[in-house]
Amino acid sequence: MTAQTEHGAIPTDTAAKRVSLGGAIVARVRALTRVAVQRGSSSLVRRIVVLNLAGLVALLLGFLYLNQFREGLIDSRVQSLLTQGEIIAGAVAASATADNDSVTIDPDKLLQLQAGESVGFGDDSATEFSINPERVAPLLRRLVTPTRTRARIYDRDGFLILDSRSLYSRGDIMRFELPPPTAEEPTVIERTWNSVKRSFGRSNLPLSEEINSVNGRNLPEVSRSLTGSPASVVRVNANGDTIVSVAVPIQRFRAVRGALLLSTQGGDIDGIIASERFAILRVFGVAAGVMIVLSVLFAGTIAGPIRRLSAAADRVRRGVKAREEIPDFTDRSDEIGHLSGSLRDMTKALYNRIEAIETFAADVAHELKNPLTSLRSAVETLPLARSDESRGRLLEVIQHDVRRLDRLISDISDASRLDAEMARSDAEPVDILRLLETVISVANGVRRDDGVSVRLLLSEDPRGRDAFFVLGHDSRLGQVVSNLIENARSFSPHGGEVRVGLKRDGAEIEITVEDDGPGVPSHALERIFERFYTDRPEQGFGQNSGLGLSISRQIVEAHRGRIWAENRLEPVRAGERRCLGARFHVRLPVSAP
Repeated sequence: MTAQTEHGAIPTDTAAKRVSLGGAIVARVRALTRVAVQRGSSSLVRRIVVLNLAGLVALLLGFLYLNQFREGLIDSRVQSLLTQGEIIAGAVAASATADNDSVTIDPDKLLQLQAGESVGFGDDSATEFSINPERVAPLLRRLVTPTRTRARIYDRDGFLILDSRSLYSRGDIMRFELPPPTAEEPTVIERTWNSVKRSFGRSNLPLSEEINSVNGRNLPEVSRSLTGSPASVVRVNANGDTIVSVAVPIQRFRAVRGALLLSTQGGDIDGIIASERFAILRVFGVAAGVMIVLSVLFAGTIAGPIRRLSAAADRVRRGVKAREEIPDFTDRSDEIGHLSGSLRDMTKALYNRIEAIETFAADVAHELKNPLTSLRSAVETLPLARSDESRGRLLEVIQHDVRRLDRLISDISDASRLDAEMARSDAEPVDILRLLETVISVANGVRRDDGVSVRLLLSEDPRGRDAFFVLGHDSRLGQVVSNLIENARSFSPHGGEVRVGLKRDGAEIEITVEDDGPGVPSHALERIFERFYTDRPEQGFGQNSGLGLSISRQIVEAHRGRIWAENRLEPVRAGERRCLGARFHVRLPVSAP
């Protein structure tokens, strides 16, 4: 199989490879374009690129506006023209002769002579030699032609007698560029370029006039040179080109015979400056390209991870997956790594909180359903009861379930408000010793049938009461101690005692609550802190909600503390120990009073 073309047959496999290669190249270019557009659309990338380029642009503008090179070039050109002008003026003065080989003597000088005085021919004021253009012109052409400068000679009255543009030797044909019939206006590009040159040039320079006038005294440098002093002027023409003019007096025997005016071409100095600026622009282009590439790469290490973190956070907010994973950049030691770790921890805590809320809701529904079921059965059975005794037992069940519902609802409400209340109120230093004294005093003041008392056991500390301060909420910490005391009293035998201990252990305060009851089954030492868990075989069903210890753990952990339970064991014989009761420990970090 072949594919026919105008040049012959091409194998089908080769054509297919070319098509696939072209498609791969196009796809690659499109992918690179999408990546470039995506990165360029990032505000962070744009800010980094703009800030980096701003420094380069400022550097470029500084180079263009600081015309140190321009000033030095103009000064060196002025000195060069002065030296060149003095040499040419000396040569012109040496070659100048009188028109008719005559000597002109001022008659006023003769009348002022005294007896025995005479006029010396070396006196500059008495003799005047004119410049012969026919003899000076060939010399001027030979001296000026290699220098690419324009030379003009003015006589002592300021009239133009020679111009290097009009000099020609024997056999030369004079050529003059005639102006176009209609003057063409400059294009937009030319006007823009001229305005740029004028902007970066020296705006304080006078505008150059086309010096073809006969009278040179209109020019300040020529007028000054006719007084015997060299002078220079820097001008710009209409196109913004710099022109340096230097006027040197032509004198012999200290008599000024005329002035030599040398001026540069319009584009000489500006061509050198333009080449230097172009070199700076090339360096700027290379530096800008490198800066853009480095900025994009640098921004990619910042914007890319942040973009992935932001997309993951949006997915978490929308709940696309049950447990969205935040990208892990914790291996980086910069702010991106810290942000990734914080977001991962925050998301983990959020999911745990959501799971806790869902579990709490399920537990609440289950716990509320039990008394409601019992209550509904009792209510439905009550009309069927025939005896007063049966109706009385049903009414007791109904009252018991109502009390249980009320207790459950109160404890559930307390547990659900706990986090919000502690988050809204500010933590303050709490005197734990004073708090325990208050709670124990209230517990002993309540009259109970079991006759169980509560006693405080304080471990003295050299710092006194200041050793027992923590940062937290006194009402909630008091609730923890009260729950533990009530729990211990409920398991204590009649006439027993509950002991509350307080001691300072390093940077922590430890509170212990122990009783003389049967203790906690070993399998339930952790479960007793779960919601709605109760293990009271000696009490009737539903007497406790099972939320007291769960709320206590929630409060203690909110204060950055720990709570756990253990049994007090006493060895009886080898390998056997007897339980003396349960002991609950609460440890909280110390704070300054």
